[in-house]
Amino acid sequence: MNADVISIYKNKIAEKNGGQEKRGRIDIEGVSIIFGSGADENIAVTETSLTINPGEFVCILGPSGCGKSTLLNSIAGYVTPSSGTVLVDDDEVAGPGPDRGMVFQQYSLFPWKTVLENIAFGPKLAGCSPDECSSIANTFLAMIGLTKIANTFPGELSGGMQQRVGIARALANYPRVLLMDEPFGALDAQTRIMMQESLLNIWAEFGITVVFVTHDVDEAIFLADRILVMSASPGSVIADLKVNLERPRKPELATSHDFVELKKQCLGYIRAESLKAFEQVGA
Repeated sequence: MNADVISIYKNKIAEKNGGQEKRGRIDIEGVSIIFGSGADENIAVTETSLTINPGEFVCILGPSGCGKSTLLNSIAGYVTPSSGTVLVDDDEVAGPGPDRGMVFQQYSLFPWKTVLENIAFGPKLAGCSPDECSSIANTFLAMIGLTKIANTFPGELSGGMQQRVGIARALANYPRVLLMDEPFGALDAQTRIMMQESLLNIWAEFGITVVFVTHDVDEAIFLADRILVMSASPGSVIADLKVNLERPRKPELATSHDFVELKKQCLGYIRAESLKAFEQVGA
């Protein structure tokens, strides 16, 4: 990756933070998230506390409906905790902000804007001049290897290419944290593997904190430094697993003894929690 892109990125983060290169530490302190009230009350997340260190790649796993995305959305600022606090670099999260980039499973690009215009949208909202917006967008297009499609519309792109544009758009705001909600879930198997490798390359170069929600155990092990396993509803973190696998990682790692053993451990937790969720529905 172009060393100039990395240098510009780090300088921009320092510039936005008074000369200090804040790195994206996340502290979740006693967070509970409740929707509705009375008979309609739904406790999505309960009494959850954890710390994600600057530059870590953390995956969140758990059965369907366990609050993975809700917890992620509380870091993004889209959901306000009913109790407890979410902090990024000691600043309380009070709503969405450019210090946290978000990438969704659905590509969420503006279909009426070109690829270049989609990436330039965040810098434009931040008050950058048209020339600055264009320069930033072109820089990140080069980073993801899609310069040739700058004037193409999202509907003309494959799913993998759209998601690469989505990642570039999130990074164009120079965030300290990249939040990803099952971003590769809709991709075919081969494209998914390529996107995982591409994401790891970007993460390694930029040193950004990544919090990645997935239901795919193999994906979590391949990507993460740590895997947080959540319980059945109401959701809380029941396991914090260190992934001690060498980097850089290649797809053939999935057949290694350490990978398989960690997969068995993750599947054990998820099966137990899925059974609880099944019993709750049947009760």
